[in-house]
Amino acid sequence: MEPQTLDVHVAPFAELDTRTFHDLLRLRIDVFVVEQHCPYPELDGRDVEPGTRHLWLAHDGVVRAYLRLLADPGGVVRIGRVVVAPAARGGGLAGRLMTEALRLAGDRPCVLEAQAHLAGFYAGHGFTVTGPEYVEDGIPHLPMRRSGADGAKY
Repeated sequence: MEPQTLDVHVAPFAELDTRTFHDLLRLRIDVFVVEQHCPYPELDGRDVEPGTRHLWLAHDGVVRAYLRLLADPGGVVRIGRVVVAPAARGGGLAGRLMTEALRLAGDRPCVLEAQAHLAGFYAGHGFTVTGPEYVEDGIPHLPMRRSGADGAKY
């Protein structure tokens, strides 16, 4: 399956049907909680905020990759929960989602908390490390930031 054959979806929580939200959460839990052995409160309340946008790639109704955009104070966009299904990894899906997320963020600055081993991936999208490495849920992370660029806004 080529990345371009996947449909890109963007929606606020209020526009997600229950099956889609279930499938998005299942992917997040399967990877972050089960695969990465991190028991943490996946439902943090931010999914339902009015400024949150859910982005995902699906093929034949099956979610292959996901991320969410959060509206942080000061007009900052927070990118989080970037995840690709194990069977779909290596096909450029995370990069495709990041490109779409940054297009939607437009000229606003973006921040994220990167798993340290993925800092190079995010650097390729214009992010720079803004602080020291820290451990969250047993996984090393780095705070990263990208200055805004021209483009559409969500």
